[in-house]
Amino acid sequence: MKVIVSRSGGTAGIRLTWEVRVDEQSDALSWADFLSSLPWNDVTDDEPPPDLADFADRDALADRSARVDRYVYRIRCAPHEVVLAEPEVNGPWRDLIDRVQAANGRY
Repeated sequence: MKVIVSRSGGTAGIRLTWEVRVDEQSDALSWADFLSSLPWNDVTDDEPPPDLADFADRDALADRSARVDRYVYRIRCAPHEVVLAEPEVNGPWRDLIDRVQAANGRY
């Protein structure tokens, strides 16, 4: 089983990717339990980003522009895949991202 976390966005728009092969980890059972506990089905993609033409006033447009450079995370672990905007990365998703990055020597 493989977990892939990609982060894109920011001011430079650079994509970074971290990958973990769960079966190669010394705590593979812990990884498997953690991955099966994640709320994969609770993430919805109901709200596409609004088109800038939808904003009738300058304040709404400024608010949208302030969020343009935020990161977006794509997390894949077959058969699951979720895409999370930076503000949605909390709780178990933050734990997963931190854990994958740590396994790649990020921390």
